[in-house]
Amino acid sequence: MTLKVTLSGMAQMHKNGYHESMKLTAVHIIIRLLAVIVIFGGWSVPAAAQGRGPLLLVEVDEVISRFTVDHLRQALTQAEASNAEALIIRLGGSGAVLDAVRPFAAELAVAKVPVVVYVAPTGTAAGAAGAYLLSAAHIAAMAPETSFGTPNPLVSTAGLNDEAVRARAREEVAAQLRGWNEERGRSSGWIDRAVAEGAIIDNVQALALEPPAIDLVARELSELTTLLHGRSVRLADASERVLETLGRTPTTVAPTIWQRLLLLLANPTVAFLLLVMAAIAIYAELLTPTIGALAGLGVVLLVGALTGFTALPINWLSLFGLMLALGLIGADLLTPSHGALTIGGLALLVISALTLFDSAQAPGVSVAPWAVGMVALTVVAFVAVGVTLIVRTRDKAPEIGQEALVGKLAEVRKRLEPEGMVFVEGALWRAVSESGDIEIGDYVRVTGVYQLRLTVRSLDEPPEA
Repeated sequence: MTLKVTLSGMAQMHKNGYHESMKLTAVHIIIRLLAVIVIFGGWSVPAAAQGRGPLLLVEVDEVISRFTVDHLRQALTQAEASNAEALIIRLGGSGAVLDAVRPFAAELAVAKVPVVVYVAPTGTAAGAAGAYLLSAAHIAAMAPETSFGTPNPLVSTAGLNDEAVRARAREEVAAQLRGWNEERGRSSGWIDRAVAEGAIIDNVQALALEPPAIDLVARELSELTTLLHGRSVRLADASERVLETLGRTPTTVAPTIWQRLLLLLANPTVAFLLLVMAAIAIYAELLTPTIGALAGLGVVLLVGALTGFTALPINWLSLFGLMLALGLIGADLLTPSHGALTIGGLALLVISALTLFDSAQAPGVSVAPWAVGMVALTVVAFVAVGVTLIVRTRDKAPEIGQEALVGKLAEVRKRLEPEGMVFVEGALWRAVSESGDIEIGDYVRVTGVYQLRLTVRSLDEPPEA
């Protein structure tokens, strides 16, 4: 009995010890797993928290209109949706519609991802768009030999009659630009002058300010991504983001086909050329009817021009002058003005084309001078050819019909006494002689046509064979 109790107790103790050992082993395994997670997983916690996404790039090489802003806004939305590492906006063009670029700059300033505005390539003058977007960006960068700003004020007050209202408008814009730059730790000393009078600042001057007006200068995109690496960006929600861009190639956010078409039409030079070509096509249809083919082409071109004009501020007086100039040039082909209408039309065309867009509302937006010169030369050539053909037609004898027989040689087939028959241009005609009787076989010259009867005159000598 004692032996059984002893053995039973030993078995129970062994069983309890086994369970305790298993519990300790499980605890040790859990502790070790937690240590592994802390040691190795701890490095990935910040990256997971920050949600490193793609590095995106959007390129702007044309006038910034509302169509351009739509594309930029799409890129910003895509960057925020993918929690991008950063969105790089490369500005390579000049000219901007202030009513379009300023609201978008305000959107960039509160973006949920880091935004880098980069003025490039070398030689780019970013204009008013550069002044607004560089100020709003979290990081402002420029390539060597680039600039931003315009000689005109950054605020359009043309529609404001009260000086006090104009002053408030300028101060509102200045305060907005000043706030963005001071929040990023950049200089705001250039803003008051740029808003009130206009100013152009290149990359050297921007870096020379204290503090600098931009964050860095990079020759090309690869150097920019290298210089961006490790920079800390403070977002609108007060969160900090340290950029990791070293060795990364940005993914370009390309516009859709429809957006490409709208961007092309919003080019001021393209819109001007489409308008001129539309006028030429419609005018050609009026002169030489083609069952509406040229008229249809003219309407399509006109719609394209008007689509571009809707995105740009138009000087309506200049647009009227341009249409009047085209009308004067066309009228010169129908009116014997000896080129006076063409000269006046060309002068009006050049002046109207160069002032077609409101420079106060859209600094840097204008028709390219080479396009104006090309159109002027084309019009001169077109009118010269047209006038030459008209003059030749007026002076040239008719080649068809009865009048074409005047001056032709005819052979007498029935004796003229003084009336008879002659053979001319493959047909027999009744004829009356102005030189008395003429025998059969003699040759005469046709001097006139009257009521299907020719008047003829004898020749002093027979014609050459």
